[in-house]
Amino acid sequence: MSTPGTQTTFSAEDYFRTQHPPPTLEHDVEKVRAFVTRHREEGRPVVLVTSGGTTVPLERNVVRFLDNFSAGTRGATSAEYFLQAGYAVIFMHRQFSLQPFSRHFSHSTNPFLEFLEIGPSNPMSPIEPGSASEEGETVKVLPSMRKELLTVLRQYHAVQRAGTLLTLNFVTVDDYLFMLRAVAQELEPLGRRAMFYLAAAVSDFFLPTQKMSEHKIQSGKGSLQIEMDQVPKILKPLRDYWTPEGFIVSFKLETDPSLLIPKARQALERYGHKLVIGNDLYRRKFEVVFVEKDADSKDGFRETWVRLPEGKTEIEEEMIKKLVEMHAAWKEEKGRT
Repeated sequence: MSTPGTQTTFSAEDYFRTQHPPPTLEHDVEKVRAFVTRHREEGRPVVLVTSGGTTVPLERNVVRFLDNFSAGTRGATSAEYFLQAGYAVIFMHRQFSLQPFSRHFSHSTNPFLEFLEIGPSNPMSPIEPGSASEEGETVKVLPSMRKELLTVLRQYHAVQRAGTLLTLNFVTVDDYLFMLRAVAQELEPLGRRAMFYLAAAVSDFFLPTQKMSEHKIQSGKGSLQIEMDQVPKILKPLRDYWTPEGFIVSFKLETDPSLLIPKARQALERYGHKLVIGNDLYRRKFEVVFVEKDADSKDGFRETWVRLPEGKTEIEEEMIKKLVEMHAAWKEEKGRT
């Protein structure tokens, strides 16, 4: 167990050398490799969308862990709009967080069972559309819900037929970081046709395996003191080594609006990636700011606000539309050099 005064600074190299990869990593990499190879041959751009939060286990035999509030709404919603824009999507999400298409019928919003009704079946009559009969009773979709369900099902089945969505899941921050590195290395051959949309809420701190209690932390000792180490900064090696030509988009969430743009600029200066999308916690569903480097501007940066248009319900539609345009220009720029 960690004790005060024993904090360690981990470089990315130290981290991957000393922590444990998820047991499914090799299997997941094989799926990613086949997916990327297929879409590379078809000339389709590929985007990695990360989504949901990460847990930080406090024991090796995990009972307790730290978590954050992310449900994966932005990632799941954005993935759908990337698919509509013609991208192949690797959707790397927190286990049990929201996913594309099924997000429309989550347990808290539009619960799926609310779409259904039970009634008596008539064995002499043919089964009517939208229903199923068994043991004298029929299950069918409520007429008021059929249009919405049909719209989502058509989109989902089109994506399944095209094979343009690959889902991977993680739970812990270790799972996430090992998987991100592996996927980035598989995407590297795509060059500028690869985009990274890093919307997952990744913990800034973790408890290294070697500092964990092996078994459940006992409560009989009273108060609990844990000193955690800082998660290594991954954007730098992602940009410099794993996928140097990838179009990398990171997110910055703040609760103090005055910090939003300065923090986004700081991240761009430090890591050298393409774009930071700034989110104010309380305004993130209505407006975000795209912050990028701009050599022609007076201070070297450009900020573009993206806001939810009147009559629309999801700001991600506007965000992805703009990102697709930026990515296309990025690829064309490579072709001219």
